[in-house]
Amino acid sequence: MLLPKWLNESKYTVVFTGAGMSTESGLPDFRSSKQGLWNKKDPSKIASTRALNDDVEEFIAFYRERVLGVKECQPHKGHNILAEWEKTGVIKSIITQNVDGFHQAAGNKKVAELHGTLQKLHCQSCLKVYSSEEYLNQAYYCECGGILRPSIVLFGESLPEAPFEFALNEARKSELFIVLGSSLSVTPANQFPLIAKENGAKLVIVNWEPTDFDMYADEVINGKEIGSLLVELNNDL
Repeated sequence: MLLPKWLNESKYTVVFTGAGMSTESGLPDFRSSKQGLWNKKDPSKIASTRALNDDVEEFIAFYRERVLGVKECQPHKGHNILAEWEKTGVIKSIITQNVDGFHQAAGNKKVAELHGTLQKLHCQSCLKVYSSEEYLNQAYYCECGGILRPSIVLFGESLPEAPFEFALNEARKSELFIVLGSSLSVTPANQFPLIAKENGAKLVIVNWEPTDFDMYADEVINGKEIGSLLVELNNDL
């Protein structure tokens, strides 16, 4: 495994995390072949702007369940190591597809949340921001009367501009770009590893199953728990 050597040598390492990072905290995956959430629900129907507008009750019920799920879980040892690595300069930033907020909860500061967060809600009408605790208290409407929705990117919406631009700049500056637990099947998020590679970075993909982007990687690590791998790497630093 060349990753330990590259991690020690790199002066600008960026980490890109996907659902595999969260599943080790106990959260369900979306696209895994066996137990993905989308095997039970059609994302185009439930996690969409159409559902928010036309089927509010089902939309809220689904996302209340997801908010509850996040509240019942917490960052694992891998999240804590990444937070420590940011403090000590081993990594510069994290780009994440995850919406659980666990990187920030563990202590990371420089995090681009490409798909938003389940830790916050906002009013669909006036944009006022609320804590996701409102859903737990079964409060679903803003004081203005608008619907409270999770501050995540739904199908039919664009990625938020500020996190996208930050991620783009970080990918371009990286010397080592490490993918942790992403199937790299969602665009445009899956373009960041390629952008890093095109700008001269070494690309390492760590995922339980192979991805369609493995051919572009300098090293691929399959079938290994991310938390355990990060502990192993941390011992080598």
